Amino acid sequence: MSAASTATLLAGRRILVTGAARGLGLAFVDAIAAAGAKVAMADILQEELAASVAALKQRGLQVEGFALDLADAASVKACAAAATKWLGGLDGLVNNAAITNSGGKSSEQLEVDMWDRVMDVNVRGTWLMTNACLPSLRASGRGAVVNLSSDTPLWGAPNLLAYVASKSAVIGMTRSLARELGADNITVNAVAPGLTLVEATQYVPQARHQHYLDGRAIRRDQLPEDVCGAVVFALSDMARFFTGQVMAVNGGFVMH
Repeated sequence: MSAASTATLLAGRRILVTGAARGLGLAFVDAIAAAGAKVAMADILQEELAASVAALKQRGLQVEGFALDLADAASVKACAAAATKWLGGLDGLVNNAAITNSGGKSSEQLEVDMWDRVMDVNVRGTWLMTNACLPSLRASGRGAVVNLSSDTPLWGAPNLLAYVASKSAVIGMTRSLARELGADNITVNAVAPGLTLVEATQYVPQARHQHYLDGRAIRRDQLPEDVCGAVVFALSDMARFFTGQVMAVNGGFVMH
């Protein structure tokens, strides 16, 4: 969908996006705000967040930045409370923030501290942020949670085990929460991007990039804007009877 066709799709919505300072998170904020929503941007990268917020505000978009460390339960609660207060309520949560850390290492090379760090941020942090936002999402009457997973657990990407396991857990959480929260009229869905050209994937060896290029039905690099449509859709009224689903957005590398 073009920007013009989505300009009012999220009009009046109040959305919190984590990991919003750069990369996919920033692209999501841009698309969500351009679709008419007021967006709270949360990240641990404070300098980058401030710069991104300022750039979006210059374009007339309704955004504000909030500090967040997903590994710190107190920070999660404080961020959710401050963001919800600024927004005046909450209609949607995009759990995008995550770390990789385990790239390029085999299972035997992973350290326990690294494994725990990835799980604390990607799994526990996603759970804690969702819980912190639930009262406001229930009050909305049209709450939507979008969890960012990855296509890596869908095909079993090697030498990335902690990250792959964490993103597989996010898929499981998505399905379980969809059943728990359906009675509250809250939808919960996951978006599973393929290898996308952003800052967080700069570490990925060229051989892995080529593996994706060779395996995609659509033979080109995946860009952040390729993922935005699925996120905007899942937050919108178009998806009110769509829940517990995993949308693999990867150009047909994995056909899920």
